[in-house]
Amino acid sequence: MAYWTREPKELERRRQQGAALLAQGLSKAEVARRLGVTRQAVWDWERRLAEGGHEGLKREPQGRPRQLNVEQEKILARIITVSARKAGFASEVWTMPRIRQLIAKQFGIKCSDASVWNLLRRMGFTFLKPEERALQPTGSRTVRWRRLPQKTSKKEPGEKDAAQALFPAEPD
Repeated sequence: MAYWTREPKELERRRQQGAALLAQGLSKAEVARRLGVTRQAVWDWERRLAEGGHEGLKREPQGRPRQLNVEQEKILARIITVSARKAGFASEVWTMPRIRQLIAKQFGIKCSDASVWNLLRRMGFTFLKPEERALQPTGSRTVRWRRLPQKTSKKEPGEKDAAQALFPAEPD
């Protein structure tokens, strides 16, 4: 009964089957043959079973643990949706640096832009670049201002990105 899968639930089920076969008194080689795995895998299962029982055979958490727990994410979402000014910033625009500052101040956790980005996407937020709007000057500068080429939204080579503002994601 050899089969190949990388699905976590299926792998856990196979480890549980291996534990049951070992409990019946089958050799590690026979368990490995029946389940289509290596003998070393069966040795590992037996060790995990001895150390932690059937709980020890469950899937181990994958990847790096999250920096904020669920409750902290809820608090952060509440703060972001209320007001940047109420959080102590000069304007209503949420930017990555501001959100990083807020997380550090509120929870004592320093995180990278990538971590903040992933966290906010997971929470249902998205970053948008605000449209640049020129403020019309007054007086004698008006004529000159109208003749100046207006900047397009397309980035020129070597130009840095504009500030990114945070908005709740629109439902699909």
